[in-house]
Amino acid sequence: MVTVKEKNEELRAKEALARLGGGQKQIDKQHERGKLSARERIDALVDPGSFMEIEMFVTHQTTKFGMDKEKYYGDGVIVGSGKIEGRQVYLYSQDFTVMGGSLGKAHASKICHVMDLAIKVGAPIIGLIDSGGARIQEGLGQYGSIFYRNTLASGIVPQFALILGPCAGGAVYSPALCDFVFMVDGISKMHITGPNVIKAVTGEEVTAEELGGAKIHSRKSGVAHLVAKSEQECFDQAKKLLGFLPANYREMAPHVSSPDDPDRPTEEIEEIIPDNPQRAYDMKRIIRLVADQNDFFEIQEDYAKNIIIGFIRLNGNSVGVIANQPLVAAGCLDIDASDKSARFIRFCDAFNIPILNLVDCPGYLPGKQQEYGGIIRHGAKTLYAYCEATVPRVSVIVRKIYGGAMSGMAVSKLVGTDLTIALTTAEIAIMGPEAAANV
Repeated sequence: MVTVKEKNEELRAKEALARLGGGQKQIDKQHERGKLSARERIDALVDPGSFMEIEMFVTHQTTKFGMDKEKYYGDGVIVGSGKIEGRQVYLYSQDFTVMGGSLGKAHASKICHVMDLAIKVGAPIIGLIDSGGARIQEGLGQYGSIFYRNTLASGIVPQFALILGPCAGGAVYSPALCDFVFMVDGISKMHITGPNVIKAVTGEEVTAEELGGAKIHSRKSGVAHLVAKSEQECFDQAKKLLGFLPANYREMAPHVSSPDDPDRPTEEIEEIIPDNPQRAYDMKRIIRLVADQNDFFEIQEDYAKNIIIGFIRLNGNSVGVIANQPLVAAGCLDIDASDKSARFIRFCDAFNIPILNLVDCPGYLPGKQQEYGGIIRHGAKTLYAYCEATVPRVSVIVRKIYGGAMSGMAVSKLVGTDLTIALTTAEIAIMGPEAAANV
């Protein structure tokens, strides 16, 4: 008869084996690539001792293609719940040491289970993604079940995707369905088709970094919301962003006490805004001046730089900021700026975060490229987002606002803005003085 002690020893042996993933040799290779292991990432992200793993001993059930000889506890993904600064989160961490973190049926089922729990409990979902793609021996159908849950969770709980290695093919759509995508420079890669396929089909030679590195997705495509220099910096970014957000759509964001007096004077604005209305200035200086402790957490800093989005606190309360940047294209609205702001507005509205608009906009960027690209269609997204929003909305006209941009920046109370404030430097008109003189 097997004793209780022997049973417990067997369990501990299995746990030790599961914690090694694909084995120490594969973990060493992961470190040689400059990457943490899946478990090290969880330890770096959550509060010490708070992670509770589930489904540790799950394995795939495939017997064909030699898969019966490649079985690992956990099937290449670690799932469970933990706490970040005392607040509960659910997370999954793909283990590249196990068959390249490839996604099979059991692997996907574990991710779906933890997502279902997050939705039921009302806690954020964080994915730590490091995967070579689908495990083709088991087919491709499992991605759909994850996408479905991403959609169910949208607007219900915040969803973060931290890209900490490759993310290719159909796998890219789950991060795209999340609220925020984080990438690490030099480590993260996201693309639908890889360099080899592109060369075979089009003859074009391109590296994985040129195709889907962090710089590409933060500056050109807009897929990445935040870029870090290291994995630890990426985890720190995720923690800080989480602090601005509620756990779910039913709650308010955490209140953080601030030593700043909400009635403090801000005479520095007189030095920031030039006397000459044709001269540019940095709107971020005004954002930081207004924010508690001058703390501004910017989102998509390097994409569509003519519009600024991010989070601040006012009197300890989280606020979403949308502001024109006069230093870039005079703060004009265009296709990318419209997409960037519309998505942010809808996120803030879903999670009870008030919106502050800081306005200095001469209108929509003119030109054939914008018209051919669909500025009408994209500009309408921002209008729709502002009009459907139910959170408090305040617009401050810092300098100029002309024409259709009055609605595009929610200056007009006719689009549901609760309060519009004009500084003494404000210019409000159908068009600029030069254009009006030629009418």
